[in-house]
Amino acid sequence: MAIPVLMPRQGQSVESCILGQWYKSVGEEVSEGDILFSYETDKASFEEEAKEDGILLATFFEEGDEVPVLVNVAVLGNKGESFDEFKPGVVPVKEKSEVKTQEKASKVIEFEVEDESPNKRIRISPLAKKMAEKMEINLQALKGSGPHGRIIARDIETATKKVVSIVQEKNLESGDDFEVKSIPNIRKLIANAMHQSLQNSAQLTHHMSADARKIMRLRKKFKQEFVEGTVSQNVTINDLVCFAVIRALKIFPQANTHYHGDKMKWFKKVHLGLAVDTERGLMVPTVLNSDDLSIAGLSSQLQQVANQSKSGNINPDLLNPAAATFTVSNLGNYGVEMFTPVINLPQTAILGVCTIIPRPKEIEEGVYGFVPMMGLSLTYNHQALDGGEATLFLAEIKTQIENLEV
Repeated sequence: MAIPVLMPRQGQSVESCILGQWYKSVGEEVSEGDILFSYETDKASFEEEAKEDGILLATFFEEGDEVPVLVNVAVLGNKGESFDEFKPGVVPVKEKSEVKTQEKASKVIEFEVEDESPNKRIRISPLAKKMAEKMEINLQALKGSGPHGRIIARDIETATKKVVSIVQEKNLESGDDFEVKSIPNIRKLIANAMHQSLQNSAQLTHHMSADARKIMRLRKKFKQEFVEGTVSQNVTINDLVCFAVIRALKIFPQANTHYHGDKMKWFKKVHLGLAVDTERGLMVPTVLNSDDLSIAGLSSQLQQVANQSKSGNINPDLLNPAAATFTVSNLGNYGVEMFTPVINLPQTAILGVCTIIPRPKEIEEGVYGFVPMMGLSLTYNHQALDGGEATLFLAEIKTQIENLEV
């Protein structure tokens, strides 16, 4: 008996996956446990194994296609078995009859356009005619997909996409002084997420610097204790910054929120997201209930989710932007003095942590000296937060860093 192979759902938040590579070909014999194909979410990659023995009767998607979860991607069964009923988009017989009845009941308005050829008319719907005129599409070259060969809007859209695709491909042919390379699937997904974030929110960034002397002394103390073996966790400066941010979020709960248009989610707990640079691209895993952790516990959890992200075995649910209530992105190790982090929607804000550099500061009245200062860049959604409260929140982060006690 033929059985469908579905695109798995990796986490409740995942709606679609990119099909990576087929490891079996149509007609090939498959044993239970064989890897059928690989696939990717926007943050991790996986492999799907065969659940039963059989022949790979059909595949419905190609490598690189974006496939909705729980949709049939292939069929396993015995040689010669029919698999038509498992094709994506196939409407059950009962539903087909209902659709046909509705089509008969609806009235179709169409034009007949004179063709240059004698005694030949082109059947086209009003919307398609308007679209064709706007896009300057040659109707003579089109074959209508509507009833009785009528050209409909979908035909114009398809023709337009083909023209655009041809032009783009021509512009992307390798030349003498450049090479064209395909963008990895995960890069496409990250790019789309960044674009959506900037399109769907009013993002603004404020910058401030914090005196880093206290936090550097704490780091030196923890490092020495770790070397001596008196503590098991090597607490980093980033761990200490995250600890300070969590305290600031408890004072400014309006920044520990999700923005949903006419409503906002105010969270009672802090679920901290951490931007992690991996070989596959940027990932933002979440440490849930981070406000319940000690500095050693927070450091351990941050290190764990970062390592899991880099190795590719992180829980996909922890990579969902909706899992975190606030995100920290630290580029200090790269020497970045100032940058504009992009919010992980639906979160309300994100903190960018910059490098520590000496800056002049008044040490006491009338006495100035160079002090190590840490750059802080807060990007916030102006739809959810006013500039004043965002500035006060950033100032509170600065205060927590400068006066941190653990």
